[in-house]
Amino acid sequence: MITSVNDFRELVAQVGEIDEIMIDVEKAEGIYVWDTSGKRYMDMLSGICVGNIGHRNPKVIDAVKEQLDKYMHVMVYGEFVQSPQYKYMKRLKELLPESLSQIFYVNSGSEAIEGAMKAAKLFTGRSEILSCRGAYHGSTTGAVALLSQEEFTRKFRPLMPDCNKIEYNNFEDLERITERTACLIVEPIAIGQGVRLPENGWLQAVRKKCDEMGVVLIFDEIQTGFGRTGKLFAFEHFEDVYPDILCIAKGMGGGMPIGAFVGRNDIMQSLNNHHPLIGHASTFGGHPIGCVAALATLNCIIDDKLMEGVEEKGNRFRQELSHPLIKQVRGKGLFNCIDFDERLDWQEVLKACFAEGLITGTHLFNTHSLSLKPALIITDEQIEESIVRFKKAFDRF
Repeated sequence: MITSVNDFRELVAQVGEIDEIMIDVEKAEGIYVWDTSGKRYMDMLSGICVGNIGHRNPKVIDAVKEQLDKYMHVMVYGEFVQSPQYKYMKRLKELLPESLSQIFYVNSGSEAIEGAMKAAKLFTGRSEILSCRGAYHGSTTGAVALLSQEEFTRKFRPLMPDCNKIEYNNFEDLERITERTACLIVEPIAIGQGVRLPENGWLQAVRKKCDEMGVVLIFDEIQTGFGRTGKLFAFEHFEDVYPDILCIAKGMGGGMPIGAFVGRNDIMQSLNNHHPLIGHASTFGGHPIGCVAALATLNCIIDDKLMEGVEEKGNRFRQELSHPLIKQVRGKGLFNCIDFDERLDWQEVLKACFAEGLITGTHLFNTHSLSLKPALIITDEQIEESIVRFKKAFDRF
C-alpha cells in the first residue's frame, strides 16, 4: 500500500493530477479493479482499450506461464527464429486482407506509428506526412508532429517538418493528397474529439485518392482494434476500405505490452533492405512473452466468439444510458463516448464517476466527452449496473 499520493509522485513521473481519481490498486479481474481499501470499481475504460478480453484473462495467464518456462528475451533483429513471433502473425494473417502480409513487432502504438511513417517514406521516396486534425497518434516527437493543437506542440518545436493536416470527413481536403505525399495516417473511427464515424463514403474516397496518387494509407487501429467495434478491426465495417499499413497495439496483448505495424510485403521490404538501425529497430519488439499473450488474446476473441454480442451490448448503452445532463451516447460496438453538458466541470464529473465506482476518462481534445469502452466480456447484468452508476454520478450535480 502506498502511504500517500505525494509519496508516489515523488518517485513516479507519469501520474495523474486529480487525487480523487487516484486508485491504489490491489488487484484486477474481468471488468473490475479493487483498491487497497477493498472498494471495487467497474473499469469502463479497459486501461484505454488494452483489456478488451478483461483483466487477467486465464488464457493469457496460462500462455505467459508456459512461455516463461522456455525463454524470455534472447535476440532482437531477426537473427533468431522465435516461434511465438511466427505463430502470432500466421494466425493474424488468416484474419486480415491478403495484402497485409508482413508484421514488424514493436512495444507500443507510438512505436508502430513511427515505424509505419519510416516505411512509407522509404517506400515512396517522398517526405510529406498527412494526418487528420484532432487526432492523436502517440507521444514520441515524430507522433507529436502529427498533432494539430498548438497547445500540445509548441513547447516541442521544431517538430518533424512536412507534416500537414486534413479534416476528417472533409471531401475537399482530399485534394491535398498529392504526388508529394508519402502517407496519410487515419483513424477509421476518429477518437480524439470523441468517437466520430466516417460519413457518406469518406473512407472509400480516401482509399481511392491514395491509390490515384501512389500514397501509402496507414490506419491507426491502436484503440479500435481487436473486437472493440464488433469487428476485429474497425475498417472492416466499411466496404472496399483497407489500409496499406495497419498499426496495432493496446488490446493486442491482453494486458501485456506489445505493438506492431502490419503491411504490404513490398512496403515492408523497404525496411528490410536497410541496416536495422537505419530502417527501423526495436530491442524488445516481438518479445516472446508479449507474442504468446497476443496469440492467446486473438484466439480468445475468435474462438470464444467475443465479437458476436458487441454491437448489441453497445446498443444498450446508446439506447438506455440517458440523463438530463447527458447530451448523447454515440459510437460503434463497445467503442463509445458520453457527451455531457458543457456547463459541468469535467474534473468534477470524473470525480463523481470514481465516487460511484466507475473508472472512465475524458477524450484528449474533448473534455466534455466521457470514454465508454468496457471489456468485450461485460455481461448484460454488468451493463445494467454500470448504467445505474453513471446516472447516479450525474445525479450528484
